[in-house]
Amino acid sequence: MPNAGAALLEKRIPSPKPEWLSQLKEKIIEPELPIIDPHHHLWDMRGNRYLLDELIEDLGSGHNVVATVFLECAAMYRYEGPPQMRPIGETEFVNGIAAMAASGNYGKTKICAGIVGFADLTLGASVIEVLEAQINAGGGKFKGIRYGAGFDKSDVINNSHTNPPPGLYSTHKFREGFAKLADYSLSFEAWLYHTQIDEVSMLADAFPDQNIVLNHFGGPIGIGPYENKRAEVFANWKKSILNLSKRANVYVKLGGLGMVLNGYQFENRQIPPNSNELAKEWRPFFETTIEAFGPDRCMFESNFPVDKVTSTYAVYWNTFKRLVSHATKDDKRYLFHDTAKNFYRLDL
Repeated sequence: MPNAGAALLEKRIPSPKPEWLSQLKEKIIEPELPIIDPHHHLWDMRGNRYLLDELIEDLGSGHNVVATVFLECAAMYRYEGPPQMRPIGETEFVNGIAAMAASGNYGKTKICAGIVGFADLTLGASVIEVLEAQINAGGGKFKGIRYGAGFDKSDVINNSHTNPPPGLYSTHKFREGFAKLADYSLSFEAWLYHTQIDEVSMLADAFPDQNIVLNHFGGPIGIGPYENKRAEVFANWKKSILNLSKRANVYVKLGGLGMVLNGYQFENRQIPPNSNELAKEWRPFFETTIEAFGPDRCMFESNFPVDKVTSTYAVYWNTFKRLVSHATKDDKRYLFHDTAKNFYRLDL
């Protein structure tokens, strides 16, 4: 049976344009600064391949990326077997990539040192069978579950590849399954849109001892009915983010603003944006979040190859470094390395 989630992503995610991206070269800022990239994908879609070779090429752009964390993307699900068990194939695939990297034949970066997969938490308590299988498949690297809940009534907005109903995180069955994460010391990745961030606050209140990380700033939308309403979107987003920051068990990934969803349309320019341009455009999101959550609950992320539609790996990490150029050494250590290391309990 075909993987419906992967098919959706294959249609939605535009392929990076290598020739367009190659127009931009930048000198690497603070090349020795240790980085953990806590959010990237691996997949082989028609016309959009991002596997070990492609990742290695980006990692070799000059920044000191010492380790990475893989995030689920409906890749390489098993073709047969019970539907709830098919996502185990993704973890098996990624653990194989991690084993390749561990050979030392591909550089020093500990690629996929952490793996975040999928389990259908709406199975309720019976999801433990899936969680245990994911942990076993991960070979000690399996760290958590992501369940995308992005939903908007506009036909222009693509809902998450999990095809969620509105208000997923508040449903009884989801929470019954969610409660089982603690039994296995697994973290949770919340991926949804800025109009839904308050749903993460409610989930965090219901499970104050469960570590949760909000992906991509909570997905501020800039297309469809939100196009040309950036000030209004930011104001609503900021209100929800400041409220969410009061939950000590919630962390945030700083990145993911280069997606088509965000509406900046950099991908339509003749030349890709440089790190100065991106830092200037995105600074309010970064500064608001870091100030609210603190560096020890924030981590920079690449979200590659999805964000590669906007600019290069080198430019993204230069952007992040520009945004915190005046931060203390300790704050930088958290933002680029230690928050991710601690959150995912990475053995580095």
